Amino acid sequence: MRTLHLVPVVMAAILTLVSLPAAAGADDEYTDSELSADIVTLLLPVTTWGIAHYKDDGEGEGQFFRSTGVTLLLNSSLRLALNDTSWGTRPNGSPYGFPSGHAAFVTSSAAFLQDRFGWKWGVPAYAMVAYVSNVRVQTDHHRWRDIGAAVLLSMGVSRLFVTPHKATHLAPIVGPDWLGMRIERSF
Repeated sequence: MRTLHLVPVVMAAILTLVSLPAAAGADDEYTDSELSADIVTLLLPVTTWGIAHYKDDGEGEGQFFRSTGVTLLLNSSLRLALNDTSWGTRPNGSPYGFPSGHAAFVTSSAAFLQDRFGWKWGVPAYAMVAYVSNVRVQTDHHRWRDIGAAVLLSMGVSRLFVTPHKATHLAPIVGPDWLGMRIERSF
């Protein structure tokens, strides 16, 4: 039995404690929907890691962290590169609008769950992505193009880093005088 690694949980808790009060104090019109979207943005990745951890999927945990790390690195690089352009300005006039960091972060988790464990895990996670994305657009933090770019980036990175859990692959084999079928199963 593996020991519980609390580092991601502690990091998420610290991020929650630091970011939510600052966001609430920064804008007098911080709404309940913004607060709930921020909470989902932080809890979905922690839950995703927890699912991989409790399935005793160490390989999946590593894939999740690599996929999310690369997604956030690429997303942040784009935000910095495009900040001084019209694409970088948010509808509310604030900087760093394109692509959406919230959408990238939650989509990274949803894409991991779908790519690693299938649609039964991915569909509820993508519903949370839709909720967070809609709140970010409705509260003038982003445009739909910001959301779309973040979602596509996160899904693409996940496809590069995440493999299906316990996947079975069938492949035909053709030899000079024979035909066959190769079966691969990852455990």
